[in-house]
Amino acid sequence: MTAGADVRVAVAAAAQLGESPVWHPGEQALYYCDIAGHQLQRFEPTSGELRHWQFDTDVASLAPLLNGQLLLAMRDGLWHFDPVSGQRARVAAAPYNPAVERFNDGKCDPQGRFWVGTIYEPRDPPRASLNCFTHGQIEPRVAGLTVCNGLAWSPNGRTIHWSDTKAHTIYAADFDAATGTLSQRRVFASFPVKQPGQPLDGYGGRPDGAAMDAEGCYWSAMFEGQRLIRLSPDGEVIREIALPVRCPTMPCFGGPDLRTLYITSSRENRPTTELIEQPYAGCVLALEVDVPGLPVNFAL
Repeated sequence: MTAGADVRVAVAAAAQLGESPVWHPGEQALYYCDIAGHQLQRFEPTSGELRHWQFDTDVASLAPLLNGQLLLAMRDGLWHFDPVSGQRARVAAAPYNPAVERFNDGKCDPQGRFWVGTIYEPRDPPRASLNCFTHGQIEPRVAGLTVCNGLAWSPNGRTIHWSDTKAHTIYAADFDAATGTLSQRRVFASFPVKQPGQPLDGYGGRPDGAAMDAEGCYWSAMFEGQRLIRLSPDGEVIREIALPVRCPTMPCFGGPDLRTLYITSSRENRPTTELIEQPYAGCVLALEVDVPGLPVNFAL
């Protein structure tokens, strides 16, 4: 099934809020979350099999563990989850009030620490944060955010990136691999804020989830902008790919050679007219790229 010249639909079953795709190299399968649907999804491209696990609360992001299990970031904490048995065990409680805040984008650094942002649902004031889970403890590292997204590390592991979606800004900081400390925080890229009453066709979107390729270029899903952009290591937009969905949420490199770019998307709370015009909203899209991505980091 195609959705444009280069973009195709990889998973036609629509999620409400598809997010946080992760390519598992050992299984050659794509895991991703449906946050609003309280589901974890697993797609196997070779067989076309799609299966899911249902939970009683939001599941926002994940990372693979070396023992075959997964680390899940859920509204009520961090959990180890066994996809075979369906059993899970909480390893850390949520460090916030779950009535107004939840975990969001999360990924492991090259050393196996799990970094996970939060979203402060009232949006104002900016009370969300970027946190690091290591040695059984969740430690706050960056405060004063609203919607923490876009986690990615440079190929040499010396630079960390994240976005604050509501602020239309992507940040970067120097990263100390030995200690996991951040320094020299700076703006990597910023985008015009949507103005009241501005038509979406004239709006470029705001940076949501992201992925890093082997050349150190940062791929960002521009929520409500109906596009995927590739930024150089200096933060310059060097490629733009139009998408058949208004709200892409996160890209992820997958496939045997990590040259298939999977993109999750959302249909949650979108206008009926938009959903009629965009039947692929909530689906997982895919396209082939020349430069491979970086492999996923496993959680310790």
